[in-house]
Amino acid sequence: MQRLATRTLRTLCAGGSTVFFVLCLPGAAGAQDTRVDAPIPHAIGQSVSASFEGWYPNPDGTRSLVFGYFNRNYEELLDIPVGPDNRFEPGPADQGQPTHFLSRRQTGVFAVVVPADFGNQRLTWTLTAHGVTIAIPGHLRPEWEITALEETTSGNTPPVLRFGGPDAEPGQGPLGIHSALTARVSVPTTITVWATDDGVRKARAAQRPARLGVVWSKYRGPGAVTLSEIAPAIDETAKAVTTATFSEPGEYVLRVLAWDDSGGQSAIMAGGFFCCWTNGYVTVQVQ
Repeated sequence: MQRLATRTLRTLCAGGSTVFFVLCLPGAAGAQDTRVDAPIPHAIGQSVSASFEGWYPNPDGTRSLVFGYFNRNYEELLDIPVGPDNRFEPGPADQGQPTHFLSRRQTGVFAVVVPADFGNQRLTWTLTAHGVTIAIPGHLRPEWEITALEETTSGNTPPVLRFGGPDAEPGQGPLGIHSALTARVSVPTTITVWATDDGVRKARAAQRPARLGVVWSKYRGPGAVTLSEIAPAIDETAKAVTTATFSEPGEYVLRVLAWDDSGGQSAIMAGGFFCCWTNGYVTVQVQ
């Protein structure tokens, strides 16, 4: 009797929930070999897809839909303006999404607030890059609810960010906080943020000091942005300072990610965790 073996290929669409299974029975009539080579890393020329991370409730009864993305390029940073190739549907097309895409997986990059009566509707983010179009819907399905404002296993909460001073209005969580500045082309502009945290540590790391950090990146804008410190140190007054230099005039948005003991960007949402980080956005009018 011929030995029966199976070979299963599983493919998961990044950011979506569709899973495909291919089953092959070696030796069966008409069976084809389903072995595939591992994907070859590409520095440039690959697509970018949106990722719906889940949703969480807001105190006023609205809901926040959290999105990230996956830029399949290992080196190429893509710029996709809001429009036919970077849009939300139903409109408006601009829901505060990035137009500058860093390489690889970026999680929890922004959130879109939908009304309490959003119900079974969908808000779909569509991206087209290098001729490939991928659309990912956001929704309020119960199984996609995330605990973005508190880690249930430890009670950890996201860092608190402030612009304008240690007593300014705070922001916390993926929805984040916003500020605005003006700048001039080729002139370094100082950007200051204040970051504090509850100091809660994961159980396995109870013996070491709690961690807290901030990381800056370009989020939108027509030209290049040079940051003096991408991850500036946070001093004893909770202040972190960097400078940004812009290559050409226009409107830019910079994003600052504040992370705590749950880990930096590479660790966010790893293993099913959805907390704890806070987004901050600075809109800069460059003359």
